[in-house]
Amino acid sequence: MGVADEQIRVSETVKRTIDRHRREGESYNDALERLLADESAGDFADGFGRWSADEVDRVREGRRSAKERRKRRMRERVDDTA
Repeated sequence: MGVADEQIRVSETVKRTIDRHRREGESYNDALERLLADESAGDFADGFGRWSADEVDRVREGRRSAKERRKRRMRERVDDTA
């Protein structure tokens, strides 16, 4: 883990929260690095921007095509019941 070379002020509430999450023998810096890494690992936006434009177009076309097939099947079912 990194070496702490600055100090920051935190509220008692924040300090207690970090204390609850600290592992035995872990420094505050180590705990914060671990917690922040854990937090960003599950970030909702992490996956955005990973597909190429071609992949996006392929997926969009597949969704559009599937939607049209569903609509066609629904119209056919309505026509069969009439």
